[in-house]
Amino acid sequence: MNEGQSTGSSNRLFAEALGCVRGGRILFRGLGFALEPGQAGLLTGPNGVGKSSLLRLVAGLLQPSAGICTAPETKALCDDRLALDEHLPLEQALGFWARLDGQSEAAVSAAMARAGLGHLAEVPVRYFSTGQRQRARLARTYLAAATLWLLDEPANGLDSDSVAQLGSALQAHLDGGGIILAASHIPLPIAFDLSLQLQPLEELEACL
Repeated sequence: MNEGQSTGSSNRLFAEALGCVRGGRILFRGLGFALEPGQAGLLTGPNGVGKSSLLRLVAGLLQPSAGICTAPETKALCDDRLALDEHLPLEQALGFWARLDGQSEAAVSAAMARAGLGHLAEVPVRYFSTGQRQRARLARTYLAAATLWLLDEPANGLDSDSVAQLGSALQAHLDGGGIILAASHIPLPIAFDLSLQLQPLEELEACL
């Protein structure tokens, strides 16, 4: 199998003949897709087929086993990792990342407001409920000012109002020329330009 690579940066997301092997098991192979600025892609399929691995691969945290992937230089991955100091109040925990990213205090306030967490700015993250923790993950994504958002089950734990709020944030990102690649088993309230359904490899081989 040819060794894959993540190459350079681009203003679009592009993958060709992409493959991924983890733990000695082939998760997927031969994937190809492209997303332009202002477009969104949806990943679907049962658990264990490589949706999360594909997002981490695009983020540059994994290397493909085959094929190539090019992506915008600025990327934000929102997955089940909170990536916030849970002992700090939310505003301070987000402020740590804001300073690293060169963002202002106003950007922190805007990210909290977009995630519906402005009223919890002074509450330590460790006291957050499941839904509040998910919105805190999203606030971290909004704060990153990245072109490409990689979202792994972004609506998990959210009530209907929070899902609608998420949809507004996603649409605003697309309207601003951003790109979204999301894996979700819950319908998201935006239109997707691309739908990529991953299947267990044995099912793929049965179709050949």
